[in-house]
Amino acid sequence: MRRCIAIIGAFLFLLAASSAPAQDRVPFENRVIGAASIHAALGDTLPGDSGSPVRLHEFNLAAPVPSARMSPDLALATYLNGAQRQLAELGAYSDATVVEADLPATAQHGKYELRRMYQAPRSLVFAAIHFAGDGFVKTNIITKLLQSEVEHVQKGEGAQTAITSDNYKFSWKGVDTLDDRTFYRYQAKPRQKRPGLFKGFILVDAASGRLRRAEGAMVKSPSLFVKKIEFVQDYAEYGPFSLPVHTHSVAKTRLVGQAVVEIYHSGYQAKTVAETQSGAGSSASASGGGTN
Repeated sequence: MRRCIAIIGAFLFLLAASSAPAQDRVPFENRVIGAASIHAALGDTLPGDSGSPVRLHEFNLAAPVPSARMSPDLALATYLNGAQRQLAELGAYSDATVVEADLPATAQHGKYELRRMYQAPRSLVFAAIHFAGDGFVKTNIITKLLQSEVEHVQKGEGAQTAITSDNYKFSWKGVDTLDDRTFYRYQAKPRQKRPGLFKGFILVDAASGRLRRAEGAMVKSPSLFVKKIEFVQDYAEYGPFSLPVHTHSVAKTRLVGQAVVEIYHSGYQAKTVAETQSGAGSSASASGGGTN
């Protein structure tokens, strides 16, 4: 059973990691490893670091969005162009991450609060802040999730699982309304059946061409013990980047029933590759969250 749950946990985080480029191999521990270069790139410091945090420029996330709709073809093209730019231009980010995991059949629950820090092209570390709940859930689900995300980006798999035209075929399916905004719904069919890809739908803002949601089922199970993995992932805008803010995942297994994972990201501070290389420049950051 432990092996089955570990496989479930390792697979669920592949989707969340697919929005970022690949990174250096940095083992996950309960303390920050290799954080100095990341914080130098982001221009901030961890509690206890020497020196004063650099003041980061904040984008006006409440700026008005044009109300005119694009055509479905133009909105999709705008999204796909932006996704390719993000793969090339996202240089560094940090955020507050909360992972909650449940095994409903055994009433086991765990909640882990962390700080996540990324620097292109292959560096990702987590700083543990607080854990509450069942130790089995922490060790066999949440820690495995974090290790999986680190390994995913270390291997350079970001482009292979990104929601782009290289990996998916898209077809327009209609108009949806979410939070009083209009979105185009596109069916997403993977071009190959491999881990990290899904079959489902994406929602793209009809006015801006930015990604708002991806949902569906993973096309390849990580194990014979896992029957199906379904998810819904929401995104928000942070400057030029669209980054995940909430992922809801449910794995249906043959041995332990459902494994439910909720992942929340907030307080993003992000920089372009050019800004990290120059050691200065503005940062896309959130004051109370990004625009949706």
